[in-house]
Order: sequence, then C-alpha cells, then structure tokens
Amino acid sequence: MNDASGLATRGPEGRPPGDRPSRFHPGVIPLRPLSATEILGGAVSSARAHWRTVLGVVVPVAVLVQCASTTAAGIWMRDNPGLEALQGSRASTAEILDALRATLGGAAVELLATLMGTVMVTAMLTVVVSRAVLGRAATFTDVWRDARPRIGRLLGLTLLVLSLACGAVIAGTAPALVAVLVGATSGGGLLILLGGAAGCVAAVWLWVRYCLAAPALMLEKGDVRTALRRSATLVRGDWWRVLGVQLLAMVVAFVISYVVQIPASAVAAALTGESVTGAADLSVSWGYLAVMGVGAAVASVLTLPLNAGVTALLYMDQRIRREALDLKLAQHTER
Repeated sequence: MNDASGLATRGPEGRPPGDRPSRFHPGVIPLRPLSATEILGGAVSSARAHWRTVLGVVVPVAVLVQCASTTAAGIWMRDNPGLEALQGSRASTAEILDALRATLGGAAVELLATLMGTVMVTAMLTVVVSRAVLGRAATFTDVWRDARPRIGRLLGLTLLVLSLACGAVIAGTAPALVAVLVGATSGGGLLILLGGAAGCVAAVWLWVRYCLAAPALMLEKGDVRTALRRSATLVRGDWWRVLGVQLLAMVVAFVISYVVQIPASAVAAALTGESVTGAADLSVSWGYLAVMGVGAAVASVLTLPLNAGVTALLYMDQRIRREALDLKLAQHTER
C-alpha cells in the first residue's frame, strides 16, 4: 500500500477516549479494535472477497512446495536401509550415519521449499488483506507489483527471526551438552532437558515479539531492523494476547489440515492397497506418497491464507489500539 492509504504511516500513541468509528466498515473488518474471532473471521472474509487472487497466489506455491516435500520423502526416506535398521534392535554406526544423512537431506529440502513458499505467500497475501480492509480491489497484477520489491527483505527477515529462535534453543542446551562431552555425565540428561525447555521458552518469546515484523515490513516499507523494532513496539504489553490469537489460528489450521488428511489417507489406502497408517512405513509406494501429497497441498491451500491473514490483521489491530490507525483510515476513506 502507498502512503495515501494510511497504512504506511505511523500514528500517535493512544487515541482520544470515545473517538472511534465503531460502525465504520469499508471492507472485511470494522475499523475499531477487534476480538480474536473477528480477526479470524476477517482473514476468512479477505480470502473469500479476493478468492481469485488468493488462489492464484496460494495454489502454485502449495503445489510446488508439496512436490518438493514428496520428492524428498520418496528419495531420502523411502526404502532407506539406514532408517529401516533403526527400527530393529541393533544398528551399526554406518547405518546410523545413513539414517542421519537421509533425515537431514529430506528435512533440508522440505524446510527450504517451505521457507520460500511461506515468504511468497506472506508477502502477497499481506497486501491482499491490507486492500481488503479498505474494500479495494486486489488483482494478482496489483498485488505482485506491490509485494515484489519487498520479497528479498522479507526472506532476510524470516531467516533472521528463525535464526534467533534456533539460537535460543541452542544456547539453552549448549552448556549441558558441553558438560556431558567433558565427562560430567551425572545429571547431564536433566540439564539438557531443563536447558532445552528454557531455550524453547525463549524461542517462543522471540517469535511472538517479532511475529508482526513481516506485515510491518510489507506495509510500512522500511528495512528489516525497523520492522523488528516496530513489531517489538506493537507487541509490548500485549504479548499474551498476541500469543493467544496466533495459537488460536494455529489450532484452527491444524484442525483443517487434519480433516483434509483423513480422506486423503483413505483414498491413498484404497488406491494403493496399503495401510492407512502406512505414512510411517518406510516401504510405502510412490503412489501412496503422491496421494498424501495431494491432500497436504489441499490443506495448505486452505490454511496458508488463514495464517497470513490473521498475522496481517493482528498487526493492523495492534496499530488501531495503539496508534488510532482506524481514525486515519476512516478519514482517508471518507475523502
């Protein structure tokens, strides 16, 4: 969005008491502070209002990401002697290394594909939601033109936040691992457990603190450092609320994915004759993996717009609460 939209400029802290256009509703949400259910509903309404653009963004990404993930699973995980040996009572060092290489290889391909797909979807759907809030058109061409200059920075931002979270977990477990390696084995397992738990807590704290950096980067058109500071400012004092809304969106997305995967598993079993629980079987066929991949792609098409929409609307809601963004948008829309 450009500066004229009001989304790219910051407003003053706070709002005048009672000065709120509570019934002003130009787009998918009313311009006032939102509840968690209204944020979820707004994300769904944004996808429905601009479904052609949303599908044009999400479907190619979901298909490409799932093709990469399915191919990686088939190449590295399927019929792998090292992984099969681990299921037995004994495994040689060479077999353990083979299993580790297979696991890391498949996970690396899947992580890279997911990361690139998430960045593309987040960049473009954030623009879609920002337009939907104001009741404006969001064609694929317009959305791509607005999002394209920011995709590189968004990738860097995503990698930075991911590195911070992973670094917190590593920092939590590193002292205990060092103690075990130098021979202080007494209580080493407990230290690793406690350190890992502390690291995970720190990682979650960092993720919530910076979870609004992506929409800040896309809509305010600053740099990565500015986006991180903006997210920290908007989350400060509302950390638990932001966490609750994000967790609610994750639970809804998980339920949707699970519901989609159930018939996908049944179809895969019917077509290939393999067990419905065969996803954990290292000898599953390519046909089974392909059908399960289709189910996963459909689930991604349904959940990616929800997750991106919730984050974008949560960012706008925090700005409404702190900076009276609703008043600015209302004034701009009424012109």
